[in-house]
Amino acid sequence: MRTPKMIWFDFGGVLSPPIPALFQQYQHKTGLAPAVLQQAMRDVADDMQLPMLAPVENAVISEAEWGERLENALRRRHPDIDLSRARLREFGAQWFAGVTPNRAMVQALRQLKAAAYQVGILTNNVLEWEPHWWPALRLESVVDLVVDSCKEGCRKPDARFFAIAVQRAAVEPADCLLIDDVAENIEAAASMGWQTLLFQDNAQALLELESITRVALREQMELVAS
Repeated sequence: MRTPKMIWFDFGGVLSPPIPALFQQYQHKTGLAPAVLQQAMRDVADDMQLPMLAPVENAVISEAEWGERLENALRRRHPDIDLSRARLREFGAQWFAGVTPNRAMVQALRQLKAAAYQVGILTNNVLEWEPHWWPALRLESVVDLVVDSCKEGCRKPDARFFAIAVQRAAVEPADCLLIDDVAENIEAAASMGWQTLLFQDNAQALLELESITRVALREQMELVAS
């Protein structure tokens, strides 16, 4: 494996806590069980003939309209559902409230940048959510590039999204390494000639990153955890 020039970090599930944990946190805030909310997300997307989060991650509709459609989808399946604690039309503000980044992977990103690697964030995200997730990372002066689905009109695992990232980075596909927690995204990147690392947990990801980059990262995880 050649040494990558550009290392791309996924946000949700890599630089953030695991997605299942975020859904659990949201249940504590709103009372909405993850399976119930996820089904509503699928219902909204199915009505538009799109993948589950593509309506907002590709900015096809606004957060407010998506939230209204979620409300309607939830009430269709669960007429007596209690939505009094859920602010679905301001979903991002409520979703990210109290959420802290994955400090071990944020620190790894910083260490790789300090070791002269280019680092970027390749994220399926929502336009209205940027004020909530981006400042929390405190990486404004560190990250070389952010490629965000809501600003490109396409998303992982679409081939066009990876092509945009390569073009912005001005490197060859084989010079890019994607760290992502979704196997479908990893497979798509690999099919485009990228190097890939399927994120499972911090210890596994840092061990693999050390092997690829020859940068000591696990000691940083121990410091962050202490």
